[in-house]
Order: sequence, then C-alpha cells, then structure tokens
Amino acid sequence: MKKIYAFCLAALSAASVTAQEAINREEVLKTLETTNGYFMKKWPDVGKTIITNKERPSNIWTRGVYYEGLMALHEIMPRDVYYKYALDWADFHQWGFRSGNETRNADDYCAAQTYIDLYNLQPNPEKLKNTRACMQKFLHTPEDADWDWIDAIQMGMPVFAKMGVLENDDRYFQKMYDMYMETRNEIGGHGLFHEVEGLWWRDADFDPPYTEPNGEDSYWSRGNGWVIAALAKVLAIIPEGTIGEEQYKSDLKLMAEALVKVQRKDGFWNVSLHDPKHFGGKELSGTALFVYGMAYGVNNGILDRKTYLPVIEKAWNAMVEKGVHENGFLGWVQSTGKEPKDGQPLAYDKTPDFEDYGLGCFLLAGTEVYRIETK
Repeated sequence: MKKIYAFCLAALSAASVTAQEAINREEVLKTLETTNGYFMKKWPDVGKTIITNKERPSNIWTRGVYYEGLMALHEIMPRDVYYKYALDWADFHQWGFRSGNETRNADDYCAAQTYIDLYNLQPNPEKLKNTRACMQKFLHTPEDADWDWIDAIQMGMPVFAKMGVLENDDRYFQKMYDMYMETRNEIGGHGLFHEVEGLWWRDADFDPPYTEPNGEDSYWSRGNGWVIAALAKVLAIIPEGTIGEEQYKSDLKLMAEALVKVQRKDGFWNVSLHDPKHFGGKELSGTALFVYGMAYGVNNGILDRKTYLPVIEKAWNAMVEKGVHENGFLGWVQSTGKEPKDGQPLAYDKTPDFEDYGLGCFLLAGTEVYRIETK
C-alpha cells in the first residue's frame, strides 16, 4: 500500500509542475472585487446574527476569518467602503468577543486580528481595551495547551504576533511559540504534527491508530490549510530574529513539500489529503489556504519559485475557473466541520452553512497571489 501510494504521489507531483497559465494581476484584483462584492451586498448589516442550526453573533470565528481576508484586500486596494464595513462590524460588537474577555478559546478572540488592524489604521486605546484584557491573561498563566485542535493555530497565533509587535513585548512571541510547540509536539501524547509526512492531524481524535478508509493517516485539507496560513501570516508580522521564526519557516517548507505531492490534476486539493476516494472531489477553502501559504513562501524567499509557482498558478486558476460564479458566489466550499465527511456532498452550486470563512480564505489567497512578481 505504501509503495503504491508513494508512486501515486510522485506522479501527482510531476503533473503539478507542468506549465500553467500565468496569473494576470489585474484579473486577480477583479475577481477579488467580485467575490467580496457579492458578500457585502448579501450581508449589508454587519451586526446581523448568523442563523444555521442555531443563532450566532456575527463576531464568531467564521466572520473573523472573512474580515481577515477583507483587511488583506484593503492593503492592496484601500477603499473607504472596505474600511467602513470592517469598522462598523467592530463598533457594533464594541470591539469585544462572543464569550467575553475571560475566553481562552481562539475561535472567540480570532476577531482581535481585525480589531488590531483597524486600530493600527486609526489608534484609539478604547478600541483594544477588550483585546488587551483578553490577551494579557495568557502572559500570566502557565497553560500552553489551549490550541488542542489545529484550526486554533490560525485563529489565535496571529493575535499573539500582532500584540507582540503592537506592545513591543517579546512575551507574546515567547508564549505564542510555547503554545505552538505544545500543539505540535505534545497534544494527544506526541503532538499533532507528523514531521516525516509534513502534515497535521486535526486533533487527538484523529491521531493514529485512527485511519482513513484506505488505511492512511487522516489529514484534513482545511485543517492543514489553517496551519500553513497561520505560519505565513505570523512570519509576515513578527520582526526578523523573533523566537520561533526558523521553526515556522521550516514547518511551512515541510508542509509545502507534502502538499505538492497530493495536489489534484485539476489544481484543487481533496478534503482528505491522503485518501482521495474518501469523499473525493475538489474543495475550495483548503485549496485557497494552501495557495496563500505557498504564495507567501514564494514571495518571501522561503519556497523555491520555480518549483512552487506552477503549483500556485494551477490552483488559483482552478479556483477561479471552476469555483467562482459570475456574481461572485464561491462554489465547492466545504461547510464547517473537522473531517472529510462533514458538509458533504460538495457542489458548484451548493451554499455552505456559512459563506464567510470560505471567502476570507479566498481573499487571503488572492491578495498574496497578487503580490507575486511577474517575470
């Protein structure tokens, strides 16, 4: 089984580096405008609650990820309408979190990523009163095992990085590193990262002996996407020489190497990275996060341009051609969950339970693709 699988990976890897259509930066920008415009038109009220199986406030992690993408778009195309949409959202929630300042849940304080970005554009101490109160407690308590599911790495890590820079306080960088390494090496008894295979188990429930139907380890696409996105984002924030920097670069490279091997021929990635037949088919949110992480790596000299640019181009073009509707709606986005079976089946015309986080992932990918120098 392992030999056959290794042969398939090699074939997929070879296929992924064939010549791809070059990315047109103007078209990238138009696509980002269209997809974001669709969402803003559908959700004009930034405070409107989100109703699926139950009613939730609009500052939960799904919306927080969207605003991360919006603020990234605002960096390359600053528009008052984008800034106001984010500012109105923060104002509506009084710059606070779903579960209050006591929360240690990264899904809750994910919103602080955007709060800090908005503060940096127009500083006012009141804006970060809640964020500072929430984050300070991490510096004064010994627990490091808060991120016991890998999605939390993306939701939480960049907040520590941003706070370390904002407050000029290395304790945030140290705590972030300690918590990351706890998740990487300790959670579940031996950590959630498989260094040899370069991929992450979603949480301890999916550690071996749990396997996919084909006998391989379970590596969920979007979960791994959250991690490579977090590594890219944190590296973009922290000063050179910060503790953990080399670890983050090394892990990003290991993940990128692993992901190239399992890219689909059509450019997407499957929801199950090592079992393409377990709810096989294209999935956009994980693909977008992989594009974001790899594009950052290429743009900053961490990943080899010749090796990874064709992979990025193939994936980006696939998402645009097969996932983006004319009105900006995104197809092939897996609903919320933690494993391949959740939110199935996927389809081009199917609306996921939340439309916000998939778009946030796509905006992150597109803004980093836009930064790639054309040669």
